[in-house]
Amino acid sequence: MRPITRTVSAAIVGFAVGAGAVSGGMAAYTHFGPSHALALKSSNQPPFATVASYTPPTLPLGPDTISNVVKRDGDAVVKIVASVPQSTSISSSPYFNPFFGSLFGNSLPSGPSQQVQTDIGSGFFINSQGDLVTNDHVIHNANKIQVYVPGYSKPFTATRVGTDYQADLAVLKISAPKALPYLVLGNSNTTPVGAWAIAIGNPYDLSHTVTVGVISAKGRPLTIGSRNYRNLLQTSAAINPGNSGGPLLNLAGQVVGINTAVSTQGQGIGFAIPTSTVEHVLPQLMKYGHVSQPWVGVFISTDSAAMAKQYGLPTGTGVVIAYVEPGSPAAAAGLSAGEVVTQFNGQSVTTASGLKTLVDKASVGQKISLTVNDQGKTVTKTVTVGQEPNRAITPPSTGLSF
Repeated sequence: MRPITRTVSAAIVGFAVGAGAVSGGMAAYTHFGPSHALALKSSNQPPFATVASYTPPTLPLGPDTISNVVKRDGDAVVKIVASVPQSTSISSSPYFNPFFGSLFGNSLPSGPSQQVQTDIGSGFFINSQGDLVTNDHVIHNANKIQVYVPGYSKPFTATRVGTDYQADLAVLKISAPKALPYLVLGNSNTTPVGAWAIAIGNPYDLSHTVTVGVISAKGRPLTIGSRNYRNLLQTSAAINPGNSGGPLLNLAGQVVGINTAVSTQGQGIGFAIPTSTVEHVLPQLMKYGHVSQPWVGVFISTDSAAMAKQYGLPTGTGVVIAYVEPGSPAAAAGLSAGEVVTQFNGQSVTTASGLKTLVDKASVGQKISLTVNDQGKTVTKTVTVGQEPNRAITPPSTGLSF
């Protein structure tokens, strides 16, 4: 696990995934009264609604604003129950680490060495046809996904439309007998720090729980296991296990973030994926089922005096390759840990973030040249940019990846 930059320690952050026992305890599922159908702007509804395509009627600001938002838009929020087969004992799961607490519910044996783990999260509809968004970690490796929709007594079985491991986003689909209420994606870029934020979800299987806070900070980087979040919203709205995948709303009822993680040793420290990220990923998930992301397969760090002294490298003249993923384009091109990248396509690079930005602008299949310093010898190697795998990539202790 790589350390979290800035002020958040990896040891204190856990996914806001939910948990429910398969039977008994807190797994008494709550169903709701009749849901209202939101009026569609036109019959030519976009794949998902944004402020540019459809804006809900403005609600008057006042003492009842938050309750009115919840009353109008709450039925678009659902509970997701994912069944994940486990081939090893649940006690070996990293999510039972004492730093995180027991985030998951009971398990039932399904064979000599098989168990079924039941995870509970949240999600919300993005159009009236039954497409909904949640976190990838809510449904990752699940062989059965059930969606509890307000107004329906029985859950719907969902199918996967698309998932992206690194962005931690997933699109699911259900088939309902009538049009479904949906939420509009707002603009997280123009949402200021200090703005009111409303979270709706299913913490600890307490269905349709509403919490309120503010946007505490923006652009928070976070690393949890092998997932790297580079640009999260921080919020003081209470987020707990089960809130994952649920919406973080503004006072207009627009989604500005998707609730994702929570600090288990702090109060009022929750994190959400901003809609600026969601709007980039969603169209690709809905069209292709995955995100086209250029990938070389290395972890890098900016060369520094300390690293130069430790490894006998040039000081401040490039980017150190800390790790090369086996079977990656980097491995095929002969790149090795300990080499210092000094140029990208003939352009000088001095920082890890700068090099990553250049690679992110490349296209899958494009050939790029990386000039490296290998123990004092300058070599240029050609790399064919690949497609980032939709899975965990083994990280070293430090560095960015691309």
